[in-house]
Amino acid sequence: MSTVPVTTWYLEQTSPADLTPPGGSGHRTEAPRQGAQRCEARGGEARRQDVRSHAARLPDARSRDARPSRAQPRDTPPEGGAGVRIVRAEVPSPEFSRFLYTAVGGDVTWTDRLDWPYARWQEFLERPGVETWVAYDRGTPAGFIELDPQADGVVEISYFGLLPAFRGRGIGGRLLAAGTARAWDLAERWPGREVTRRVWVHTCDQDGPYALENYRRRGFRLFDTRTEKEPDVPPPGPWPGAGPRA
Repeated sequence: MSTVPVTTWYLEQTSPADLTPPGGSGHRTEAPRQGAQRCEARGGEARRQDVRSHAARLPDARSRDARPSRAQPRDTPPEGGAGVRIVRAEVPSPEFSRFLYTAVGGDVTWTDRLDWPYARWQEFLERPGVETWVAYDRGTPAGFIELDPQADGVVEISYFGLLPAFRGRGIGGRLLAAGTARAWDLAERWPGREVTRRVWVHTCDQDGPYALENYRRRGFRLFDTRTEKEPDVPPPGPWPGAGPRA
């Protein structure tokens, strides 16, 4: 199988004050095309564990102001964009989460979870602190952001992206900002959860030319970069037979 070089960027925020909302000072609202931005790479879950271990060894912001921002309503109206709502999917639903995963990641080769059985989806979604926030455009799911809580007050944005039809319309920047804010105040919704001290994410050049800048625009800072050879496989599409080379 042929391979291609893939550059993966790892970014973080270490204080709620790092978050820059859409339209914040010194930033444009959004890059022209903001799509799916959670690069999946060879090694799947094993590689994610390696990344988590590496990230955990880095200094955090315990000496800085790490207080969570105030909780906001669960239906978070975006700034502008009439008809768009951002709502938490509070009932764990493997069917719905798998739909979001394939609909958003089908054209950018998200494959790690395609073979997850129903029980594994259910187990993951029922973990305390795991949250999925969904953007709706006039009642239709437009994209989602998934929060994965980790030890020591760390929260990973494990997945984030928009369905292809909704990209480039100003929804992505608002969804990323809202989801990041919800990572910072996660402990307010989960009794016993340690206050969030760090939010991190990774993306790569396969996610599009604006992937890295989209996160920087929301206040994320780069803490690691890796370039590795990955299998050159076609995107699977949102369902079997719907990929670009089908």
